[in-house]
Amino acid sequence: MPPETPPTQNPPDLTAVTGRLVDLDARAVRPTTLHLADGRIADITDAEERDLPADAPFLLPGFVDAHVHVESSMLTPSRFAAAAVTHGTVATVSDPHEIANVLGVPGVKFMLDDAQRVPFKFCFGAPSCVPATTFETAGAALGVDEVTQLLDDPRIGYLAEVMNFPGVLNGDEALHAMIAAAKARNKPADGHAPGLRGDDAQCYFTSGITTDHECFTLDEALDKLACNDAVKILIREGSAARNFDALFPLIDRFPGRIMLCSDDKHPDDLALGHINTLCAEAIKRGADLFNVLRAACAVPVEHYGLNVGQLRVGDPADFVEVDDLTTFSVRRTWINGQIVAEAGQPHFKLPGLNPINRFHADRVNPDALRIPLKPGDSHPRALTNAPHSNETTPPSLRVIVAHDGQLVTTEEHHAPTVVDGHVVADPSRDLLKLVVIDRYTRPTPPPAVALIRGFGLQRGAIAGSVAHDSHNLLAVGASDDALATALNAVVDARGGLAVATPRDDDANTFDVDVLPLPVAGLMSDQPLAAVAADYERLDRAARQLGATLRAPFMTLGFMALLVIPALKLSDRGLFDGNAFCPVSLWVHDP
Repeated sequence: MPPETPPTQNPPDLTAVTGRLVDLDARAVRPTTLHLADGRIADITDAEERDLPADAPFLLPGFVDAHVHVESSMLTPSRFAAAAVTHGTVATVSDPHEIANVLGVPGVKFMLDDAQRVPFKFCFGAPSCVPATTFETAGAALGVDEVTQLLDDPRIGYLAEVMNFPGVLNGDEALHAMIAAAKARNKPADGHAPGLRGDDAQCYFTSGITTDHECFTLDEALDKLACNDAVKILIREGSAARNFDALFPLIDRFPGRIMLCSDDKHPDDLALGHINTLCAEAIKRGADLFNVLRAACAVPVEHYGLNVGQLRVGDPADFVEVDDLTTFSVRRTWINGQIVAEAGQPHFKLPGLNPINRFHADRVNPDALRIPLKPGDSHPRALTNAPHSNETTPPSLRVIVAHDGQLVTTEEHHAPTVVDGHVVADPSRDLLKLVVIDRYTRPTPPPAVALIRGFGLQRGAIAGSVAHDSHNLLAVGASDDALATALNAVVDARGGLAVATPRDDDANTFDVDVLPLPVAGLMSDQPLAAVAADYERLDRAARQLGATLRAPFMTLGFMALLVIPALKLSDRGLFDGNAFCPVSLWVHDP
């Protein structure tokens, strides 16, 4: 008998994708056919340019957002992914400390679990600073044990931004134990050190921290890069903090040590673009193509050890087809050999959600928002709403000054406008009231109230439960009644954003518009299109009230972030971010 013929083994199904491959290793663009099998690149063969159609796409590694808080998009991870893939993003390095401040470890696990239900490559970090400081009220606290527990989870890829840089410099044992735990597991430690320079920066990065995304001047970034060769700088361009203009030259000066990130990106901005738009802007300004794409696609993968393909044989088939190398308009996005987005639409279904939350704030009375004259005064010294009255004026108040496109604030001192013995907002001087209310404690403690400039509101108020990092209730407005109305709309929704607009026929009666955020008071349970439409409507309403900032809600959300200098407001009062201590609302008399 003839020998038995062995059964035929069918080769794996191959998918061929032809285009102009952008090879970051060779710094070349060449006609290529990618052969995909089992979610990976099985082979790469050269093609002839003459055989390619004129409109053949360019093939790039997928874009990576090197630092983002998914919660700031007001979308859950699964819904964020559905938006990001349409712009060619295949992965993010995501710090879930927003939801961790509200719900602790269960909040982080909510993000991990939701992320696993969609074809997208999230790298989540273990939040290192929850709460960010001890000078505010948060919904949870993560100590060394909790952070170590998270670092042991294989879905956690790094120690998230160490924001308490004074603690690092002063030898805080818990912070250094967290950094040591990350090192022991070969997981990077992210930094957050706005304005830190010289010996302090050297000490900070010697601790084992290797990145910073808070530089807002080129000199600051150069100072940090000089600390040691391991330091990498992230160029951030988000909805509120925009540092691309200042830091753009780093892309060509320090290739291999620069990454691109959004940090915080609101839904209306995410609908328009993501890291691809930063690449387009860099090319427009004359940056080298391969340096730009290395920062956008390769350095985050190398630094964080991401399981993201780089268009090499054997890599996961994670890549993007774009129309050109100037606009980076995305045709299709591939993850693990599957098309996950095409023509601006995701190719996967969104899972259902079971929102989780912690929200205990009570409704607020306008009278609780009053600021009496300086304690100890025996008589009112300026019972007038005229800021330049000839009468004796009250002592000065510390005033927060917000700046468009920046998270940092400055401090000014102004004589207040006083009516009936109380300090009032004065829109004519751009002196508005800022309010922060503890959303976690029962019963609700009294509000913290201060004055702020830079928002430009002439009437009404805006409010929200997105207030970095503890996410208490936060509002800015032109009157106590408007503030209370907007705050109460957020309370009634158990989290969200709100605008209170005075009615033309009655300045003390308001129309209210609300974007509910039922997931931790931070995220919607709706897809991007619905959230972006609602957010754009509220943003327009804020502008109709006079808001002059590019992103008034995003900027408002950072006015309680104490770890960003110079002057901020927590639920416990004013805080000096430079001296890192509470300060009085009133400036001491000379």
